[in-house]
Amino acid sequence: MLIAVIFFLPNTPLFKYMPSWWQKNMPNKGIILGLDLQGGIHLVYEVEWDKAVDASLDSYVFMIRETLSDKKLQAKVSRNGDKIEISPATAEISSIIEKNYPVIEEVSSEDRLVLKITDDEISRIKNNTVDQAVETIRNRIDQFGVAEPTILRQGKNEIVVQLPGVKDPKRAIDIIGKTALLEFKLVDDESPLSARLPKLISPGGEEEVLSRFKDMVPEGDAILFLKKVNRETGVITKAPLLVKKQALLTGDLLASASVSLDSQYGEPVVLLSFNSEGAKRFGEITGSNIDKRLAIILDDTIYSAPVIREKIPGGSARISGDFSMDEAKDLSIVLKAGALPAPLKTLQNVTVGPSLGRDSIEAGKMAGIIGTLAVVLFMVIYYRLSGVIADFALMLNLLLLFGAMASLNATLTLPGIAGIILAIGMAVDSNVLMFERIREELRAGKPPRSAIDAGYNKAFWTIFDSHVTTLITAAVLFQFGTGPIKGFAVTLSLGVAINLYTALIGTKSIFDLITSRYKLEKLSI
Repeated sequence: MLIAVIFFLPNTPLFKYMPSWWQKNMPNKGIILGLDLQGGIHLVYEVEWDKAVDASLDSYVFMIRETLSDKKLQAKVSRNGDKIEISPATAEISSIIEKNYPVIEEVSSEDRLVLKITDDEISRIKNNTVDQAVETIRNRIDQFGVAEPTILRQGKNEIVVQLPGVKDPKRAIDIIGKTALLEFKLVDDESPLSARLPKLISPGGEEEVLSRFKDMVPEGDAILFLKKVNRETGVITKAPLLVKKQALLTGDLLASASVSLDSQYGEPVVLLSFNSEGAKRFGEITGSNIDKRLAIILDDTIYSAPVIREKIPGGSARISGDFSMDEAKDLSIVLKAGALPAPLKTLQNVTVGPSLGRDSIEAGKMAGIIGTLAVVLFMVIYYRLSGVIADFALMLNLLLLFGAMASLNATLTLPGIAGIILAIGMAVDSNVLMFERIREELRAGKPPRSAIDAGYNKAFWTIFDSHVTTLITAAVLFQFGTGPIKGFAVTLSLGVAINLYTALIGTKSIFDLITSRYKLEKLSI
């Protein structure tokens, strides 16, 4: 009982009056309120894993092209839908592919070599994509500072995210859903098309530019847009740029991302530093492309495209884009947490207001109080003094249940409150079985002490059986249920397990104490 009180104390008003050493060294979390009680957001995302497979195909095309180039073999490597085509088809190329790329299988090899990723590898890519997305979202939310989030995989390619107590839902959603694919690509200023592209366009005119010049874009290039803000007027415009499709460097080699203030304009910028491999590659890229423009691209939007004046060996760069301080911080968070392996599609977005949470808490409290009082009164009226002993066991059950939930830092939801109320009913149900057995023994003429012992012995397996079957049901609910259903299963399981102790040991100990001290002629039951 003492241990239960210590763990549950943080949920009571008394905790703030405890000395600082107690608050620092003793349990200080208690039971956490769930989304439906505290308010917050509930999100369901679908991971577009087909795009991860597409990215893998593009990556294999690039790697095969590099491998054949290293072997001094002249061949055209291209992608056609979900296939990779190599022409001309030769036995040597086929052998190289088989040796270096075991997850790619040959479909045909007549005039050209047609390859595809194996079904097992596609399944692995899809499964890893969802798992990686879950971890990336968890890392972003941890850095955002949400306490006790719920992030779990649901079905094949869905992710459920619950963020209790979030005060700025839009900002949290933006952080979670941003793909954050950071790429460094060269601007193709040497192409004749670059001179023909308009210098500036108004936001919303991107589709017109892409449609107008789509047949003129060289193979291996793409048109992306650089956002520009006039510092005097605040007018936003966009500049179309022709960039190489091949990324020279990506964000997976980042070591850190931090926010700083620009020394010239005093505006927030995001400073990037690469790990050793990234720093080496960044130095090679800048050293071999002097006087060319290097576009810094995040999710297909160009943030800056500075001219490379000299080799940069330190492996550092910066992203400037007229950010607010919050925007710069959020961008640094998603970059540090890593890019999502595939875009997320929002299937469900529900914001739960704290007022609804307060109503739920009050309704749950009222239901619990009424249910408990009704049970307590019934037991006293129907079983007299023995009913009082059963009610003591009920209070002990509740105390230990709240203590156990607090020790596990369990999340209390509205269905969880329902589980507690159900546990209250089950707590006295066990006593009802034992008391009816004791009554039978008393009617058979046995003295109180013998009747009590016989009643407990005969009711034991019935009580044990009913509790074990309920635990099995609760285990299934926990295994296959989601969010609130799990909360119901946790409180029900703890209530059932604790009830076995309080009913079979707690009340029996009190009866033993009474019968050992007093010679009872009658039992108030």
